[in-house]
Amino acid sequence: MKDGLVSIIMPSWNTEKFIGETIDSVMAQTYRNWELIIVDDCSTDNTDRIVESYGDPRIRYFHNEKNSGAALTRNRALREAEGEWIAFLDSDDLWAPEKLEHQIRFMNENGYSFSYTEYEKIDESSNPVNIYVTGPEKVNRRKMYNYDYIGQLTMMYSAKVFGLIQIKDIKKNNDYAIRLQLYKKPDACCYLLKENLAKYRIRKGSISHDKFRRKFKSHYDLFHMCDEKPSPVALWFACWNMFYGVLKKKFYEKSF
Repeated sequence: MKDGLVSIIMPSWNTEKFIGETIDSVMAQTYRNWELIIVDDCSTDNTDRIVESYGDPRIRYFHNEKNSGAALTRNRALREAEGEWIAFLDSDDLWAPEKLEHQIRFMNENGYSFSYTEYEKIDESSNPVNIYVTGPEKVNRRKMYNYDYIGQLTMMYSAKVFGLIQIKDIKKNNDYAIRLQLYKKPDACCYLLKENLAKYRIRKGSISHDKFRRKFKSHYDLFHMCDEKPSPVALWFACWNMFYGVLKKKFYEKSF
C-alpha cells in the first residue's frame, strides 16, 4: 500500500463513446498522485484502442478472460489496487478537476476514513439535465440500510482502515453491495463534502416499463443473496429502500 496514492477503480464494457472523456477528467485532476485501474469486461468496440492511446504509466489496463459482469470486474480492480485511498469512477461518468484534491483534504483535515460528495446529472452528450444530487451530512449504518445515499462516482475510503473489499457476483446493485461491505466495520460512517465534484451520465435505455418490480427484486436479492439476510429481513429492507428512495428524490435531488 502506497501512502497518499489514490487507486481509481474503473470497470469498462463497450464504452468507446464515453471512456476517453472520462479518462480526460482523471488526467485533469489537480491531485496528481493517482493510479487508474481499468478492467475491461470483454468489450467488442474500440475501448482498447482508446485506452491504450494515452500511454500514461499511471493507467493500468487489464482484461477479463471472459465476460464476468460489473461485480467481479470491480473485485478484480480492487485486488490490483495499491493505493492508500480507493475511489470509483465508471467509464461514462466525469469528475471535476479538483475532485480528488478537495476530497482528500476534507478527509485528512477531519480525520475521516470514508466520504462522498455532491454531483449533478448529465445526458449522453455531456449536457446538464439540471438535476443536482446531495445527501445526508452523515451516513451511518442505519441510514445506509434504509437507502443507498452515496453516489458511486463520488465515494472514497481508506484502504488502511477498511482493507480489501470483495463482493458476491450479483448483476444489479453491486455498487450498493460494496458499501454494505464497508459497513461491516462497526463504526463505519460516511461524511458528505458539500461540493459538486462529479457528473453522473444518464444513458438511453436505463428506464423500463417494469422498473419498480425489477428494482424491488434487485434490492431483495442484494440483501438476501449478497448481504445474507433471511428472507423476511431482506423483504423488510427492500420495502424500506423503495420508501426512502421516494424521500431521497424529494429532499436530496434538486432541479436548477
